[in-house]
Amino acid sequence: MRPFSGSDCLKPVAEGINRAFGAKEPWQVATITASTVLGGVWLYTVICQDESLYIRGKRQFFKFAKKIPAVRRQVEAELAKAKNDFETEIKKSNAHLSYTEVLPEKGLSKEEILRLVDDHLKSGHYDWREGRVSGAVYGYKPELVELVTEVYGKASYTNPLHADLFPGVCKMEAEVVRMACNLFHGSVASCGTMTTGGTESIVMAMKAYRDYAREHKGITRPNIVVPRTVHAAFDKGGQYFNVHVRSVDVDPKTLEVDMKKFKRAINRNTILLVGSAPNFPYGTIDDIESIAALGVKYDIPVHVDACLGSFVVALVRNAGYKLRPFDFEVKGVTSISADTHKYGFAPKGSSVILYSDKKYKDHQFTVTTDWPGGVYGSPTVNGSRAGGIIAACWATMMSFGYEGYLEATKRIVDTARYIESGMRNINGIYVFGKPATSVIALGSNVFDIFRLSDSLCKLGWNLNALQFPSGIHICVTDMHTKPGVADKFIADVKSCTAEIMKDPGHPVEGKMALYGMAQSIPDRSVIGEVTRLFLHSMYYTPSQK
Repeated sequence: MRPFSGSDCLKPVAEGINRAFGAKEPWQVATITASTVLGGVWLYTVICQDESLYIRGKRQFFKFAKKIPAVRRQVEAELAKAKNDFETEIKKSNAHLSYTEVLPEKGLSKEEILRLVDDHLKSGHYDWREGRVSGAVYGYKPELVELVTEVYGKASYTNPLHADLFPGVCKMEAEVVRMACNLFHGSVASCGTMTTGGTESIVMAMKAYRDYAREHKGITRPNIVVPRTVHAAFDKGGQYFNVHVRSVDVDPKTLEVDMKKFKRAINRNTILLVGSAPNFPYGTIDDIESIAALGVKYDIPVHVDACLGSFVVALVRNAGYKLRPFDFEVKGVTSISADTHKYGFAPKGSSVILYSDKKYKDHQFTVTTDWPGGVYGSPTVNGSRAGGIIAACWATMMSFGYEGYLEATKRIVDTARYIESGMRNINGIYVFGKPATSVIALGSNVFDIFRLSDSLCKLGWNLNALQFPSGIHICVTDMHTKPGVADKFIADVKSCTAEIMKDPGHPVEGKMALYGMAQSIPDRSVIGEVTRLFLHSMYYTPSQK
């Protein structure tokens, strides 16, 4: 008997094709073949995209639905109402001010300008100096303000782009980076740059890893794998650099990323794995050691976003609190973003992006060699950079010193633990997960949590609203460590919750009702349009149409 061969399997297929095409003209065979190949390629490109068919299909459905005249009229009416509401709020906040839309004929005097500045800074409804605000302002001491004001004045017109003119400012930036690397257990090989904030630090890392993967691995359709709770700056970076962001759900109890799902999200085009230390919504820290182990296993860089945690998360273990390793001491962690203008207490506009090795930092840089204006290179998004901010950040760090930051960390985390304990003893609300450092997020299974936010707002508190699920959080800063602030917050939450519990089923009203409604709208592009209207409203002037 003849032994079986692979051609025996193909023979029936070949005979079937010959029968099907036997009566066809050559041009017909060629046309059918080409159409089949091109159709297969089209089908592959449709199916094998980063976004699922469901998400793309849903987006197209809503896009076409909004073209229906009745639907479009309703959407436009709601958007017009939102625009009017936003502008009305802006007008109300600045009612005591006049608008300047053309340059004054003659320059104003110093006294006039300072008076106008004071008038503008009086706008707003919340007393952040007394610790009534979540996050936003992380520390405020008159003597520090005096120092950084004087330092900024001295360096206000310097620009590290011109390193030959201002080498001392470049040295200050290098020292800020080195001091931060040491706080996060970086080796002598660790490096980095300053940026204007956490968002720039994050998008610079994404740019670096995109270019690194393209050069060394040939990846042209890059994606990154992140927890769903990761900062929105990663989505912004994805939009800027055409990098697909694969978001992974978190465990509903721990609020840390689900590691099984995280591992499944990795594929051959993954250029970066990300974890938060801590995340913004709930203040929990992802399992960085497990994420880093995956990075080592699959040879993928790992970024830790410590923008919010900043120097507090860097020093919390030194302050006596337990925390799993998360920084450069964990094998596989290749970069960390941290905001010096948060718990570094520097003026706004400063952050650092740190790398374990300069091979990654190399790809953050942008270099143009053939410009008629000369060879041009810049380390971050900006070409010209504010030397005054660099100098003010450096001065702040030198002023605090290690002991100053350690004492601040103890104050802040002690206060956060005290508030967390108080929240857990209030009937009707619960704390999301186990806060790692300074963020305490609250929810309720009994009433709409936005009712509590609204009640606290009326008492002068400004908290952050969360969605999916509904929640609110307070980010504890040095402002909340002042005597009596934490006790007042606990007492107000307790009294407001007790009042709400008298009628827990009552719906939330007013502005906070919008947050709950926004979550229920399936077409997220509508929420995007409303958000753009809000952003436009911040640039409102009376002559604007």
